[in-house]
Amino acid sequence: MEEQNIYIWLIGALLVIYFVFTTWLGKKGAIHSRTMKGFSIAKGKVNPWIVGVSFGASYASANLFLGVPGWAYTYGAPTLWWTLGCFGITWLGLLLFTRTFWRQGQKMGGILTLPQWLGKKYNSKLLQVMIAVLILFNIYYIVGQNVGLATMFETVMGIPYTWGIAIGVIITIVYVSLGGAFAQLISDGIQGIIMSVTSVLLFISLIWTIGGGWNFLGKLQSDLAAIDPNLVQPVATSGPFHSGFAILTIQWLLFSFVLLPHLMNKVLTLDDEKQLRPFTLSAGLTLFFLSVLSVFAGMAARVLSPGLAAADGAIPTYIMEAFPPIIVAVIVAGLISAILSTTDSLYLGITSSIGNDLYKTLVVPFLYKDKQLSKQEIDKKVVKATKVSLVIIGIVSLYMSIERPASLALLTQFGISAIISGIIAPISLGYFWKYAHKYGAIASVIFGSGTFMVLTGFEIVPGVFEALFYSSIIGFAVMIAVSLVTAYAIKSTNNKLGNRTA
Repeated sequence: MEEQNIYIWLIGALLVIYFVFTTWLGKKGAIHSRTMKGFSIAKGKVNPWIVGVSFGASYASANLFLGVPGWAYTYGAPTLWWTLGCFGITWLGLLLFTRTFWRQGQKMGGILTLPQWLGKKYNSKLLQVMIAVLILFNIYYIVGQNVGLATMFETVMGIPYTWGIAIGVIITIVYVSLGGAFAQLISDGIQGIIMSVTSVLLFISLIWTIGGGWNFLGKLQSDLAAIDPNLVQPVATSGPFHSGFAILTIQWLLFSFVLLPHLMNKVLTLDDEKQLRPFTLSAGLTLFFLSVLSVFAGMAARVLSPGLAAADGAIPTYIMEAFPPIIVAVIVAGLISAILSTTDSLYLGITSSIGNDLYKTLVVPFLYKDKQLSKQEIDKKVVKATKVSLVIIGIVSLYMSIERPASLALLTQFGISAIISGIIAPISLGYFWKYAHKYGAIASVIFGSGTFMVLTGFEIVPGVFEALFYSSIIGFAVMIAVSLVTAYAIKSTNNKLGNRTA
């Protein structure tokens, strides 16, 4: 009990410092968040190296520090397929998608969100609105972060689960509403550095927790094999890594992960093509530190603390055994940073889309159709609506988080996969295929995401990742088919009109 009181005071003090700092950042960024451009992307206001670290920090959610180590605790070595994919496959996706996305965004001009990028690309307001609605599924991702934060507070500090959720929601909403993208990017950049140090500490600690000197990984392998030989096999007997095909579908998710709106918005922040190089380099380095190292602590927790009631508590339990209170406090602060850095990006991405793609596109023309408002006046109303939606989304996510899910990792992947299955074909084919058409893109969103809902909702496919893979394939097939039919119909119509004119 006395040790837990020490944790409460130390971590509480760090949280107070964090809250003061982020509030200061929010006020500092307030000058940039008076317009939608400043609030949603803070274009050109933040160093590209920091934006890259912010990308990695936003990517490394509670899932990477709690959910995936929870998988490592349960399934052992097969979880490494996930972490290796996070670094290598995701970074490859970033390198392939970023430059073209940025260049086309510059040509379109005034792009603030991914739905707007797609709407301009295909000249379709309907597509823009559909993608904006689809992005609302990211609330499941926010719920995952809330649950991870509450789990951390509950395990280490003894704070009730619901109070932990409320603390995270309040802190994040305050500084995002004040400073928008500027505050989010700077705070995430700092958090990414703290998280990288935390990951290195977790990995190094295996030397004294597992033992074996410099052969601590070999010792960990032998200890896991002694518990269950399946824990050191390349493929698990159950769960997400139960087959080679299942592992390939996971790599597909991680490759397409960079297309998520709260991550691609980071690319729109850059105002010069030369900034893409430092951005992608710092993002890649951050991804390596954050995705690869912490999973080993999850496996070590299986050796040191077998029989945990909840696998997602593996990392909090491990650090309390591995480090003295002052280091535990610092590491917990780093883990909390991992959670908040994703949460603030998600809040910003969802609410920016609500304001820019839904409110401005659907509501403004209806409410103010008879008023002669300037662009600046409209922009102010959109910013206000965006900040109001931030509070509403925060309250909704808090309510949805009250009941703890069975698996944090699977919860976060559900919302992500629903979005990816709808947008991957329109974005990818829009890059290079000259026949890509707006009707094909619209059909792809409907059938891609719709198929995912059906496959998971009716449990037709047992795994989320397999469902995403099948849904993405259907999304590509439908878009190609509809685009070709549309192109043929347009060509036939033009030929008929030409013949009549002749």
